Amino acid sequence: MSSNDSIDRAESVRKGAELDLERLRSWLEGQGVRGEIEVLQFPRGYSNLTYLLRAGDREIVLRRPPVGVKIASAHDMGREHRILSKLHAVWPKVPRTIAFCEDDSVLGAPFYVMERVEGVILRAKTPPGLELGEPRMRHLSESLVDTLVEIHGVDLAAAGLSDLGKPQGYIERQVRGWAERYEKAKTDDIPEFDEVVKWLAANMPPESGATLIHNDFKYDNVVYAPDLSRIVAVLDWEMATLGDPLMDLGCTLGYWIDATDPPMMQAMRFGPTNLPGNLTRMEIVERYQQKSGREVTNLPFYFTFALMKLAVVGQQLYARYVKGLTQDPRYALLIEGVRGLSRAAVQVIASRRIDTLST
Repeated sequence: MSSNDSIDRAESVRKGAELDLERLRSWLEGQGVRGEIEVLQFPRGYSNLTYLLRAGDREIVLRRPPVGVKIASAHDMGREHRILSKLHAVWPKVPRTIAFCEDDSVLGAPFYVMERVEGVILRAKTPPGLELGEPRMRHLSESLVDTLVEIHGVDLAAAGLSDLGKPQGYIERQVRGWAERYEKAKTDDIPEFDEVVKWLAANMPPESGATLIHNDFKYDNVVYAPDLSRIVAVLDWEMATLGDPLMDLGCTLGYWIDATDPPMMQAMRFGPTNLPGNLTRMEIVERYQQKSGREVTNLPFYFTFALMKLAVVGQQLYARYVKGLTQDPRYALLIEGVRGLSRAAVQVIASRRIDTLST
């Protein structure tokens, strides 16, 4: 299989996620995109919906909120469009935006369109024939960490993003806010989760600084060049803000499942982080410190918070399934992930280590 056979592919649109083609075609014509439109959907992800639109030989990507979801802060298409538009001018590893539509009458919710960046996205399951040996995985994982360092080094004033968020008090707001989200979505009694929230609230470190942070940085949110030589784009900026960069590093560590982690954690991988050659969680921290010049202290806090946040996201999605807001079968077992992540976080608190987990 050639490298081009591993380029991320779109598939048929899922039932319930269809777009009004007539209204969409009319709006696109106003943006200079003309002709018959073929619509496909990128199948991965649990949050915003992402479509591939083909008009002649041109490919563009459309992003819109999930159907039936009214969480404005988590699905603010205008904000995400603004971040990409401004960021591209100073840091080109993001897609070039085309236009934003705030008129709900077109597709039932605000959305934006951007140029497609073609390349390879690494997911938990490796495409057959894609060679990911140890030297390559070492390079891929190192380039991921280096790109996170680049994000944290973006010149906010030059990008016009100095007003993107309120970094002062960021850690406290995050701990409190995610705990509140959990309570609103709670379906089951999970004592370990309650224990984790209490510990986080009592052990918040001082702020380490303020930078642009992605807040969802992992393998399947970056696009590698077709030959896997470098990262050409970072996707999914819906949760980006200004805040403590070590919280962002912790988020990436929360997604990073080492080869030695137990089966429950392996089942929740978002990328090939467990393949030989990958940096381990501790090696990620070491490389981040080396490349950024930023000392990483209070590591168990940031990692524990990341596990807690992932548990809340799983709980929110599971609650949607319980309420009948989605029939996506992937959501049905997410409550077990919430339990497993909560148990893992309790272990981190007890051991003060991030390199060994059990669930």
